[in-house]
Amino acid sequence: MFDKLDDLLIKYDELTMNLNDPQVINDNQRFRKMMKEQSDLTPIVETYKAYKESRQAIEYSLAILEEESDEEMKELAKEELNSAKADVERLEGELKILLLPKDPNDDKNVIVEIRAGAGGDEAALFAAEIYRMYVHYAESQNWKVETLEVEEIGIGGMKSVNFMITGKGAYSKMKYESGVHRVQRVPETESGGRIHTSTITVAVMPEAEEVDVQIDEKDIRIDVMRASGNGGQCVNTTDSAVRLTHFPTGIVIYSQTEKSQLQNKAKAFALLRAKLYDIELQKQQDAESAERRSQIGTGDRSEKIRTYNFPQGRVTDHRIGLTLYKLDKIMNGDIQEIIDACIAADQAKKLSRMNEEG
Repeated sequence: MFDKLDDLLIKYDELTMNLNDPQVINDNQRFRKMMKEQSDLTPIVETYKAYKESRQAIEYSLAILEEESDEEMKELAKEELNSAKADVERLEGELKILLLPKDPNDDKNVIVEIRAGAGGDEAALFAAEIYRMYVHYAESQNWKVETLEVEEIGIGGMKSVNFMITGKGAYSKMKYESGVHRVQRVPETESGGRIHTSTITVAVMPEAEEVDVQIDEKDIRIDVMRASGNGGQCVNTTDSAVRLTHFPTGIVIYSQTEKSQLQNKAKAFALLRAKLYDIELQKQQDAESAERRSQIGTGDRSEKIRTYNFPQGRVTDHRIGLTLYKLDKIMNGDIQEIIDACIAADQAKKLSRMNEEG
């Protein structure tokens, strides 16, 4: 591990030197690439430097204890030694995590698809609440949310909604939300007062660039039409809505959220690229071993990951056995504690596997 860290330290210094080279500065593409590499290495380098300083502090404290006769100095050296040893242990753990293979999609924006499952109108109402939960969470992260496609029902629910979240590291956090979310409560539409169980599915897909997914024009049919609204909503009088049909997969995407046909077309293609890229990612994961597939964040989309129990005010994440009694805050977007716990559990699994393999 430390040989690798020393190599990374040399690489970091070389990058820093090259970034001051006028030839590199004048080559925008090369400069951006090197800046990204340096930025990715910075947390590892800073942690490793702190680790080396703590190791030196241990050696210095041991030398004082061996040579010094003054009891007060010895006592101070002992305190310094214990503190440095604790730092070394902590920093070594951090370095192991920083050296774990990084998901290449972690820095990407995401497209999230929420669909109402079992439970009829109640599932659609819950889908709309989960959508709002993610919007609030995105706002807390200073991310931007843009609706791509939505199918609403008259009472404020959503049969389905697709939206893009744009922001640094969006996929690295949001990927843990993929799966089946279950709600247990007395529905607003139910007069009998009985607790019902409804479900929705959430799919989190990394945004795909054109270079990530090649779409053959022969595989696509593009239809344009007038946007339709419900409940007295203002309806466009121009053919601005766009429907894409992808023949090889049967995926159909309808986009009408913008007044411009070009904007709706761009949104439809962004959603299609993300879905096709996601299919390829799922194929890759299915081809990997069951143990590797079981890691949190790349699990089966049909897996029940979380239950929101309204009568008891609790939320349980079944993958990591975490239960929190702050449902109101969570529904208002306060999901960072759950995501942090998922990240920690995922890292622990990867570290365990790395130790077994190495």
